Amino acid sequence: MNRNVKGRLRVLAPPEPQPGRGSRPATVDILIPTYNRPAGLAVTLTSLCGQTFKDFRVVVSDQSEGFDVADLGEIKAPVRVLQAHGHEAHIVKHLPRRGMAEQRQFLLDQVSAPYALFIDDDLILEPWLIQNMLAALREEKIGFVGSAVIGLSFINDVRPHQQAIEFWEGPVQPETIVPNGHGWDRWMLHNAANIYHVQERLGLGPLNQRKYKVAWVGACAMYDTAKLRDVGGYGFWRELPPEHAGEDVLAQMRVMAKYGGCGVIPSGAYHMELPTTVVERKVDAPKVLAL
Repeated sequence: MNRNVKGRLRVLAPPEPQPGRGSRPATVDILIPTYNRPAGLAVTLTSLCGQTFKDFRVVVSDQSEGFDVADLGEIKAPVRVLQAHGHEAHIVKHLPRRGMAEQRQFLLDQVSAPYALFIDDDLILEPWLIQNMLAALREEKIGFVGSAVIGLSFINDVRPHQQAIEFWEGPVQPETIVPNGHGWDRWMLHNAANIYHVQERLGLGPLNQRKYKVAWVGACAMYDTAKLRDVGGYGFWRELPPEHAGEDVLAQMRVMAKYGGCGVIPSGAYHMELPTTVVERKVDAPKVLAL
C-alpha cells in the first residue's frame, strides 16, 4: 500500500492501477471487515467483480484467528480477478481484536477516496449497486446512503405491519434520530425481506430508484469520507469495551444529524444470513454514548 498502516499487510500480487487512472486515488474505497468467514468473504468479493461502476479500490481488514484469509484459494481467485480488472485489492491482517468500532476506524484510516463504502463480509451485491448508491450520494451531497440488506429466506414471509416507508419528496435534510425517539421505528422496514416486498409492490428498479428516510442502514452504507471523518468516524471505539454492537448505528446517527443520510430503494444487497460473529451485544453503542 502507499501509506503506513497498523497491521500486517498481505497483498496477493502487486496491484495494478486502473487503466487511465494513473496514481490518483479511486473514487470509491470499498471497506470490508472480516472475521472467520472465508467462504462468505469469497462470495462478496466475487460479486464486486461484475460491478458496472469501475473506479473503486478494495481494502479487507482480516481479524480471523488461526489462519489468514489471504492464504486461501477461494480468496485469492476473486482478488486476482479484481486486479485483472484494474482494481487495487488489499488484504490487511489487523490484530488484536478491539471490537467492531475499532475495526471500522482502522479501515476508515486507510481511505484515500472521496467516498467510502462499508460492506459486510456476507453480502451478495447487484451489479448496479455501487453506481446507484454513488449517484444518490452525489445528487444529495449528504453524509451517507445505505442499501438495506435483503434476507431472501423470508421471501414468503410478508409483514405489512413492518413495511411503512417515508420517501424524501424534496432534498434530503439532516435529521436527529435517537434510540426510541422520533423515526427510530423505521428500522423495522429493514427486517427479513421487507424492503424486497416494498420494492416489488411499488415496481421500483435500478432505473427508477427512490430515496427514503431511515434510522440507520446496517451492513451496506456509502459515506462521503470527509463528512464521516468530520463527525469523528468511529473514534469512539476508545470509549467502548471490545465486546459491543451498534457502532455503525451511532456513526450514522452522528453523520445524519449534521449532514443528512438516506436509504435507496430498490436494494441491491442480499444477506447470506450466516450466523453473526458479534455474539455479545449487551453494550449497544447508540444507547451508551451521546449523539
